[in-house]
Amino acid sequence: MKKVVHAIFLFAFLLTLNQGVAQDKTQNSNYIFKTGDPNGIGKWYMGREIAHVMGYQGMQWLDRPDREEEENTSTLLKNMVIDSKDVIADIGAGSGYHVFKMAPMTQHGLIYAVDIQDEMLAEIDRRKEEGGFKNVLVIKGSEKNVNLPENSVDKVLLVDVYHEFNYPVEVIASIKKALRPDGKMFLIEYRGEDDTVPIKTLHKMTEAQAVKEMRAAGMKLERNIDNLPWQHCMVFVKK
Repeated sequence: MKKVVHAIFLFAFLLTLNQGVAQDKTQNSNYIFKTGDPNGIGKWYMGREIAHVMGYQGMQWLDRPDREEEENTSTLLKNMVIDSKDVIADIGAGSGYHVFKMAPMTQHGLIYAVDIQDEMLAEIDRRKEEGGFKNVLVIKGSEKNVNLPENSVDKVLLVDVYHEFNYPVEVIASIKKALRPDGKMFLIEYRGEDDTVPIKTLHKMTEAQAVKEMRAAGMKLERNIDNLPWQHCMVFVKK
């Protein structure tokens, strides 16, 4: 586990975007800029400092063989109660770890694989072609918009990425717009309340902080499914 935790700490520092928000200090009433944790970008939202983005160099870690054991990803997918006709968006899909687990479960539906890094999207495209997945659609998002059609998705999955969004207000607004009226957003974050979870503070989130931020975005917590080893599985719906 020590090797994995070291990798988490290392890859969390890797920035791949030339227009990093640490340099973007455009006046915006939602955010403030001040010196903070070395693992953060110096940009704060609702009392929380935004963490550095994990770069595409961490791709192998995302697909590590022991991820199932450490995160119990099979249980996460069961929590989502996936229907074969579901349209699901994986936001911050990375190399497609969850995408290609969900795709066979939605034979009559669709998986949107959304990321902002070209290298990640290229890897998802490669795996899509290699596996012959017809129900996976690769989407390039931006720092402010997931670029999904309005009222188009039943479920949204965000695994350990929300705390790295440079523009959380704008991104969640675009997700909310894409969600159908009865849609659900599954926010997966390492538990900030638990000091035994071996992740640096800025890469965790408490339920209270998540609820506060989502409430401001017009979302409410339906339930927090407490059955993952290290992570919250928070289910949010539109107010």
